[in-house]
Amino acid sequence: MDKPEDEDVEDTSEEEEGEEEDEEEDSESSEGEEPKLKYERIRNTLERILNKDAASCMAVHTKFLAIGTHWGAVHVIDHQGNTIEGKEFNKHTTTVNQISLDRNGDYIASCSDDGRVAITGLYENEHDQVQNFDCPVKAVALEPRFSRPNSSRQFVTGSQVLQMHEKSFFGRNKSTILHQGEGPIRSIKWTSAFIAWSNDLGVKIYDVIAKRRITFIKRDHDENLRTELYRCNLCWKDKSTLLVGWADRIKVCVVKERERRPGDSKDIPNRFVEIGKGSDCNGSEAESFISSSWLSMLKTDFYVCGLAPLGEDLIVLAYVTEGPIQEDEGEGSRRPQLKVITPDTDDYVCVSSEALSIRGFQEYRASDYHLEYLAEDGVFYIVSPKDVVVARQRDKDDHIDWLIESEKYEEALAETKANEKVLQRHKVQEVGRAYLNHLIEEEQFERAACMCEPILGKNAKLWEVEVYRFAKLGKLNVISPHVPRGDTRLGKALYEMILNDYLQKDIEGFHQLIKEWPADLYDLMTIVNAVQERLQRWPQDQIDPDNRRLMQTLGDLYSYDGRYDKALAIYLKLGHKDIFQLIYRHDLFTSIQDKIALLMEFDNDQAVKMLIENSDKIPVKKVVHQLQGHQKFQHNYLDALFQKNPHLGQEYHALQVKLYAEHDRKNLLMFLKNSNYYPLQVALDECEQRHLIPEMVFLLGRMGNTKQALRLIMEDLDDVDKAIDFAKEHDDTELWDDLIAYSMDKPMFIRGLLNNIGTHVDPIRLINRIKERMEIPGLRDSLVKILQDYNLQISLREGCKKILVSDCFSLMERLNRIQKKGIRVEERQHCDSCHEPILSREFQPTVIVFHCHHVFHEECLIAVNMEHCMICHSKTKGPGGTFTGSPAFGR
Repeated sequence: MDKPEDEDVEDTSEEEEGEEEDEEEDSESSEGEEPKLKYERIRNTLERILNKDAASCMAVHTKFLAIGTHWGAVHVIDHQGNTIEGKEFNKHTTTVNQISLDRNGDYIASCSDDGRVAITGLYENEHDQVQNFDCPVKAVALEPRFSRPNSSRQFVTGSQVLQMHEKSFFGRNKSTILHQGEGPIRSIKWTSAFIAWSNDLGVKIYDVIAKRRITFIKRDHDENLRTELYRCNLCWKDKSTLLVGWADRIKVCVVKERERRPGDSKDIPNRFVEIGKGSDCNGSEAESFISSSWLSMLKTDFYVCGLAPLGEDLIVLAYVTEGPIQEDEGEGSRRPQLKVITPDTDDYVCVSSEALSIRGFQEYRASDYHLEYLAEDGVFYIVSPKDVVVARQRDKDDHIDWLIESEKYEEALAETKANEKVLQRHKVQEVGRAYLNHLIEEEQFERAACMCEPILGKNAKLWEVEVYRFAKLGKLNVISPHVPRGDTRLGKALYEMILNDYLQKDIEGFHQLIKEWPADLYDLMTIVNAVQERLQRWPQDQIDPDNRRLMQTLGDLYSYDGRYDKALAIYLKLGHKDIFQLIYRHDLFTSIQDKIALLMEFDNDQAVKMLIENSDKIPVKKVVHQLQGHQKFQHNYLDALFQKNPHLGQEYHALQVKLYAEHDRKNLLMFLKNSNYYPLQVALDECEQRHLIPEMVFLLGRMGNTKQALRLIMEDLDDVDKAIDFAKEHDDTELWDDLIAYSMDKPMFIRGLLNNIGTHVDPIRLINRIKERMEIPGLRDSLVKILQDYNLQISLREGCKKILVSDCFSLMERLNRIQKKGIRVEERQHCDSCHEPILSREFQPTVIVFHCHHVFHEECLIAVNMEHCMICHSKTKGPGGTFTGSPAFGR
């Protein structure tokens, strides 16, 4: 059986049948809808048979196919169309009307218009037989279990009567008429327990077990449609569901068990047929046990040539006489259609409809077509006199084929990935590359580039092919963000090609790639030379040789190549922010020892931070020397160094006094207070030059010249509060006397002293020295405050006394409680004097225990006249132990 490239069955006229050409199967389905089935024509030996003869019927089995012809032959072929050797039977002289196979495929029954019924064993001829009837036999059906050893070898024939044939005792054939008198029986289908047949009036079902007819389905289509032209098609969907397709009607009938009534035989099943609402059943057939209703009855706009189940749907071979005419069709010569329909109660939904190009279809009628199927395989055979086409359910590979043909590549790729394990013909990369080709043909370059990574994965060869294709299209800038640069690597020449493309067209993009791509992707010197050449081409293409972005990129390249001195020189020239990262990353502190001033000029804060954090690598002496001509930078560095550790730059603290005075006046006093390494006289001279009074006061005070410092406060600062604070700080009586003496002619100073002097100096000393009749603003309030301060001091003293007395009593009570506590004496203890057991079982001695936990017999202490511990000599009230107060007796 040849498999074509697509799903079409090519029509071939009689003149072309003998020519050798690649015929492709085709089907025409609704535009935009995926076909449900795929098709292929059976060729090989079958094709040669049908060139000479014409098929009249067919029966199918999982092992083989059996074809009946108009010349009376029965050919047994395999599923590829090859004749099975020795399996061609010529037992009829005219058209074979029907072929029946048993369930195991061991026997074939055929009937013909010559009145013969032939039963032939394919593997043994023990039960072969040929029976002659007086009239044409239109239908035959073997019992499904015909080949079983215990079978009665039943078969049914249909002519003007329906007869059951079986072997009786002594091997004789016994025939029983099951039905007659309603015209010729044209079709018979036998399932496990039921036989369905059709005649000119309708369809009947016979219960083989109960041996009676259980229903009659009346023919209800147009009577003008002759039965021999529009035959009844019967199909058992399962053991109890019968499908009937007749002319333009489809019916679904279900055989069901009825609840038993009183008097019913227990040995005979009480079955009935549910056919559907609106049914027209003959009550005489069903007797009083039968009720029926249509399960579904459909009126179609086509004629049924055959039908078969497909899950919950139906496969219908349709003969259409209406609708649009195709180019090679004419009135009354339409192509047959294979439809997939979903039946409903009184209507149906056509899931798909495909017109088939069958050889010679222009000359055929509805009765010339047959439909056979293998339910377990989902395979359907469309039989015409000169052609047999196989329809199969489409698998995942076919679905992907259709998606690709419909240019639904993205969906096809997703389906391929989801079903990769079950696919036979499609691979993810193949489908993906087809998708890429489509995108590129449609000039969707961005989308194509995005899809490269999920499609090409880690296949470096395929990546290189795609990148070169983008290069030919001038779209390297589109593919560059997606090229692999991790575990999967391409050739260096390819990365260099992309970089050079950016270098010529997009300097900013070139810079970004250099920053993002690992440096080992390409040859660094090749790219460095390319950048230098690009810079040297000025002014031909109006590119500034000092182009900052290119210079920065060149610095990055030097850095990647390990030539950090060149990179650092470029970064300093550009004032690039990454210079400090470069220094840190590659430990270039030795290289910058002569460039400290430049670094400070570029970014003072970062430079200072770096120098302070790496003072072990760049000595303080080196930095200070480098910054001799840059006092501001020098101060910033030494100030940060002092904040980190006041001891690190102690030899430069004298210099710092001057630097603080020049550049950071507000923090000079703080520095003077916190440093102990500057010469006081040098610092005082610097402050005197600049007349820095607060700093001079502090330095004079530290030098011990408190009187001069106080005089500066009073004379230059004229600040009584600061003078009082200074006197309090040094707490010198002479200093207070100087302050009082200086304040005698200054009422505001006197008032300030009265408000603050009470806790340090006796206020009477100040009050006695105030001149009579001197007006002092707020004197009364000051005196009241002095009295209040005095009363407060008295109250504080009395409160402290009470607290001390209370604490004494509390501690004494605690001592008594501790001394009154008992001390446990263990039996294993010994007297610390005589070393005998402290307790005896014979008598109970008196025991004395000290708080030092030493234990004695009373007699031992009396004998030596001791009132204190003989071991540690702690007396009764001594720190080591105290007499318990009363002797402890016993344990």
